[in-house]
Amino acid sequence: MLYETTDFSLWSFVSKIKSMRIARFLYNNLPGWGVIEKDDIAVLEGSPFKEISFSKEKLPLKETFLFPPAQPGKIVLAGLNYKDHAEELKMPLPKNPVIFLKPPTSIIGPNQAILYPQGIGRLDYEAELAVVIKKKAKAIEEESALDYVLGFTCLNDVTARDIQEQEGQWTRAKSFDTFCPIGPWIETELNPNNTSVKCYLNGELKQNSSTKEFLFSVGSLLSFISKTMTLLPGDIVSTGTPKGIGPMLPGDKVRVEVEGIGELENYICKPR
Repeated sequence: MLYETTDFSLWSFVSKIKSMRIARFLYNNLPGWGVIEKDDIAVLEGSPFKEISFSKEKLPLKETFLFPPAQPGKIVLAGLNYKDHAEELKMPLPKNPVIFLKPPTSIIGPNQAILYPQGIGRLDYEAELAVVIKKKAKAIEEESALDYVLGFTCLNDVTARDIQEQEGQWTRAKSFDTFCPIGPWIETELNPNNTSVKCYLNGELKQNSSTKEFLFSVGSLLSFISKTMTLLPGDIVSTGTPKGIGPMLPGDKVRVEVEGIGELENYICKPR
């Protein structure tokens, strides 16, 4: 059982199950999954993609290292999902979702380095709300799409803008190692279609919008994608970035903030 005490209502029981911050961590060289409870991590038995079950162990959060909170087989991202971002790129509004992929090798976690590749002229931040898939989703409908979601996290769709503009397609520009910071954890309770998304560069606010401005809701994105490719547990779907994209340089710190989730901070450095 998740909770052994019985002195609470059915509503509080449901709420406690729904509202969790799930983290993937390293402690004493041992990896694991857990739920953040203030200054501690309540350790899970196994992964959260099956039935969530708690062990009796709790760990001090400050003594753990937070990994990226998912190990996806694929990362599917939506482009041009905010009207203002399409306008700043001088691109027409899409009639259907525009999707592309990043490889799992691009993932890093919170407080890790984004590497500025040699030969790149401009490296951009793109703050996004990302979805972590809970169970196999194939040809699902919009109305039931959130039933397939474990929760939500922050994502930075790092982009080599000059390559994107030169080549006209997006894969290489967005797929370098370290170009997909995610984290710091998975929030299980969130209204994904009404939450703020912000990006700060060296403490200065650069992007500030709300998912209310989506052209395509989270449910419609998941339905559209699942009718093209099967989504599997741990896969990530990211929902696009608002206007305000801009360049980063080695030595910069970039922070993505999604209301109701938290902060994802990374720093930029040159590869050794």
